[in-house]
Amino acid sequence: MMWRYRASGRLCEMRQSFDFCAMYFVKGWDAVSNIFTRQQYDEAVQAIQTHSAGRPRVGIILGSGLSALANEVDDAISIPYEEIPHFPLPTVEGHAGRLVLGQLEGVPVVLMQGRIHHYEGFSMPQVTFPVRVMLLLGIDTLIVTNAAGGIDQSFQVGDLMLITDHIGFLNMAGSNPLHGPNDESFGPRFPGMTQVYDRTLRSLALSEAERHEIPMHQGVYVGLSGPSFETPAELRFLQAVGGDAVGMSTVPEATVARHAGVRVLGISGITNVAILDPDEDREANHEEVLEAGKVIGPRLLTLVRGILRRLGTE
Repeated sequence: MMWRYRASGRLCEMRQSFDFCAMYFVKGWDAVSNIFTRQQYDEAVQAIQTHSAGRPRVGIILGSGLSALANEVDDAISIPYEEIPHFPLPTVEGHAGRLVLGQLEGVPVVLMQGRIHHYEGFSMPQVTFPVRVMLLLGIDTLIVTNAAGGIDQSFQVGDLMLITDHIGFLNMAGSNPLHGPNDESFGPRFPGMTQVYDRTLRSLALSEAERHEIPMHQGVYVGLSGPSFETPAELRFLQAVGGDAVGMSTVPEATVARHAGVRVLGISGITNVAILDPDEDREANHEEVLEAGKVIGPRLLTLVRGILRRLGTE
């Protein structure tokens, strides 16, 4: 028996209903140790494989406003998350909630058209459940995209930032997705995080950006919990500790992928520039994030296609 809730209240597979829904419960999910069992991961994989027997090589997570890339997949098979056992359902606008399998530039891919966020009320194992499912499907490379605010004041809306490293405040403060009993079949108890974002993939991305004349910065991504945007004082603090862009995702997925030895490439789309002065008459909002996605989307599509084309020759 599966119980699912969405904030909208439209999806509720139970007789009772709740006004605040952004919760997701699965019978068999271990709420005490806050982990999923290997059987539950396998059940999700088996459900996906009934739709597609292909073995994806590259997983791609699409951030807010960037879901159009999924429309470019050849021979696409689209699976709604609700048809995959134990998959949490996104509640945020701009996150469709579909898993898309097929080919991009001749490379077998699996795309998450809509990601799960901790701020929606999901635990870290739930946020990263899809990543581990993609690992079991066979990926050896994960491309993570996100919409981010530019802390570096030289950034402009529509720019891309190649993630060289991250500062994971949730990881540091006790919400690391690797908390709990470790499954050695995924990775070691104490994984190193010196090179989360693969150097070779970063070099390849820079080369493709230059070839297509796409504005591309490099920098450190700061992962926070959200959903509130940051205060000017918080942003000045993040700037002081070395952050170049800030968002509400990516770090958990990248951590779990790196734990499993998968190569990770992270790309932020700059959707707004940080407001460092509380007296400014501007306010960050989700609408500008989605609007900026219309500019970032085509650039990201060109870049990712170029990267996959190069990977296909490896």
